[in-house]
Amino acid sequence: MTTVRVDRRGAGNGRGAEHPGDGTAVVASSQLDAVVDGVARIVAAGANPPARVVVRYGAASVEVEWPVAGGGVVPAPGAGPVDAAVPEQADLSTVTAPTVGTFYRAPEPGAPPFVEVGDVVRPGQQIGIVEAMKLMNAVEADRSGRVVAVLVGDAEPVEYAQPLLSLAPVEE
Repeated sequence: MTTVRVDRRGAGNGRGAEHPGDGTAVVASSQLDAVVDGVARIVAAGANPPARVVVRYGAASVEVEWPVAGGGVVPAPGAGPVDAAVPEQADLSTVTAPTVGTFYRAPEPGAPPFVEVGDVVRPGQQIGIVEAMKLMNAVEADRSGRVVAVLVGDAEPVEYAQPLLSLAPVEE
């Protein structure tokens, strides 16, 4: 079953009137229609129905996830491939975002990423940065493991505790 959630909180940027007390905004139907049409085009581009679709009107964000064989979800665009020799899904752990913000895979634009699929990370090793309110927060691995998937693309918004990388256990 496909779920489409349109979250209008924070969309009151002068284009609509705030509803008193409930945090929602009245959005002109032509604006909402344009957003819905855009999402419909994205969903139609996939061979299968998506597993999840999220639309945020304020700050314009669209998230679409398609299921893959084995019950997983396709990683974010630009996130890198999943290693073909990945152990069973139950063995995987994740490194999560320490705060809400924008995730960066590299220390600066044009620089190589901190980690790539296939790299082995150790506890305390930096794997990325989450920018929150112009502060750069280092994201560090809390355990050892081999990176099997990067779940968030570079410069994409992330939520607190959102998985960023999948790690497979390594022999120590």
